[in-house]
Amino acid sequence: MRVARFTAGSDPAYGLVELEADGGKHPDTIAVISGDPMAMAVQYTGERHDLADVRLLAPVIPRSKVVCVGRNYAKHAAEMGSQVPATPLTFFKPNTSVIGPDAPVLWPRGAEEISFEGELAVVIGRICKDVPADKAQDVIFGYTIANDFTARDWQRNDGQWSRAKGFDTSCPIGPWITSHYSITDAQNLRLVTKVDGEVRQDGTTADMVRSIGELVEHVSSYTTLLPGDLICTGTPEGVGLVEPGQRISVEIEGMGTLENTIMDQQGQQQEKAEEIR
Repeated sequence: MRVARFTAGSDPAYGLVELEADGGKHPDTIAVISGDPMAMAVQYTGERHDLADVRLLAPVIPRSKVVCVGRNYAKHAAEMGSQVPATPLTFFKPNTSVIGPDAPVLWPRGAEEISFEGELAVVIGRICKDVPADKAQDVIFGYTIANDFTARDWQRNDGQWSRAKGFDTSCPIGPWITSHYSITDAQNLRLVTKVDGEVRQDGTTADMVRSIGELVEHVSSYTTLLPGDLICTGTPEGVGLVEPGQRISVEIEGMGTLENTIMDQQGQQQEKAEEIR
């Protein structure tokens, strides 16, 4: 099951995505639903759109937080000149950093170096605290793809990561939420990141230092998780810098592809001027 948030020219709505690869009766369509997907209390409205005719939005806007995990892949830690931390290294991105597929990543004013980090993100399905690792699946609604954009110069200079990781549009997610019922083993999925079609990251979630269950346990030990909160589980090796105009795609096996383009300040100004006109 794939849950998407979208607009067909009116208010945002939720729908269930059916792809041609599924062998369904209505290939590449989205069936509109009413209700709260997180509460699993939804109904089909009978309305259906071709997927190509809608604009996909961020599949969820976290009610309180995005929790990210740093250096959770040993080879990525090494390429950054660091060691795997003794305990999970976590930080927050504000919900204002979240954007959807195909939305532009806006280059923050004053930053000079922007890097991508393709990641698997866990979508929390219910309020929880102090969740044991072996019970983590009970609180997970599903998974989505994330790209943890980072201003590397700010990260080096600030001594902490709030500005470098939390700027507006720094957390694209999507294209939808894939239910945990649809993924046999989230701990063994291939992840490939491309920049303008060139492969930069080619890894697997099997290489996480700490498993999804361990991360849920650790994060929920110090903060209450709410429905719609995200845990970004870290990135494989191969991260690198991008330039304005480049298009970055992150594909995770069985989950689809998240694509976004970097927009520079001049492009931002031009877009605003067009909106005014």
